[in-house]
Amino acid sequence: MKLPENPFKRALRDGRQQIGLWSSLASHVSVEILAGAGFDWLLLDMEHAPNELPMVHSQLQACAGTSAHPIVRPPWNDMVTIKRLLDSGAQTLLIPYVETEDEARDAVSFTRYPPEGVRGYASAARASGFGRVQDYPKHCADELCVLVQIESRRGLQNVERIAAVEGIDGIFIGPGDLSAALGHVGDIKHPDVQQSVDETIRRIVATGKPAGILIGDEALARHYIELGCTFTAVGSDIGLLARNAEQLAARFKTSQ
Repeated sequence: MKLPENPFKRALRDGRQQIGLWSSLASHVSVEILAGAGFDWLLLDMEHAPNELPMVHSQLQACAGTSAHPIVRPPWNDMVTIKRLLDSGAQTLLIPYVETEDEARDAVSFTRYPPEGVRGYASAARASGFGRVQDYPKHCADELCVLVQIESRRGLQNVERIAAVEGIDGIFIGPGDLSAALGHVGDIKHPDVQQSVDETIRRIVATGKPAGILIGDEALARHYIELGCTFTAVGSDIGLLARNAEQLAARFKTSQ
C-alpha cells in the first residue's frame, strides 16, 4: 500500500489557487455532503466547534475518495492533540494562534518523528493504512502540510520569522481574532483591519510562503486572491445553512 499523496500541499507548492469552505457543524453527514460540492478543501474545525476526535475521525472518512482535501484545525498548538489527529489520518493541519518562530517550530516538531520532532509512534494507525503503508514513519512528513494561523499583534510582528521556519507550508490570516487584537472586535471590514490584512498578505507572499484567509464576503475574497492568497475559504457551512434558511423562511412568511 502506497502512502497517500497530499494534493493540497502539491497545489500550494505549484501556486494553484485552492478554494475552501469552513466546516463547523461537527457532523460527518454534512461533511460528506460538502465534500462533493466542488471545493478544493474543507476546514474541519475543533477550535470553535463542538468537535472531538472521534467525530473528526468520521469526518475524515467522509472526505475519503472526494476532491475536497480535509484540513483539521486543532483547538491549540498541542503535541498530544496533533499526534492523535495525525494518527487518525489528517495530513494537513491549521495550527491556531501562532505568535513566534519558536511556536511555529513546535508545531512542526509535533508532526515529525524523532529525531526531527517529537511525534509519538503508533504501528497500526489509520494514517499508515493500519500498518499497510511500507516505511510510513520514514516518508510521512513528505505528505504532511503544516499551516499556522496569525491572529494577534505579536504574530503580525513575527510574520517573516514564522515563515522562515523549516516545515511551515503556509500562513493563514485569522481576520476575526485579528480584528479583536486591533481593537475592532467583530468588525473585519474596519479600515484598520483591512489595511492590516492587505499588508500581511503582501508580507507573507514576499516570504515565498503561501498565504490563506477565511472571508465570507465575495468581493473581499476576490480582492485577497488578487493580492496573492493561495488558499482561500469563501464561506462556512453554518453561514450557508443559517442565511439560506432565513431567506427561505422570509420569502414565504412575507407573502402571507
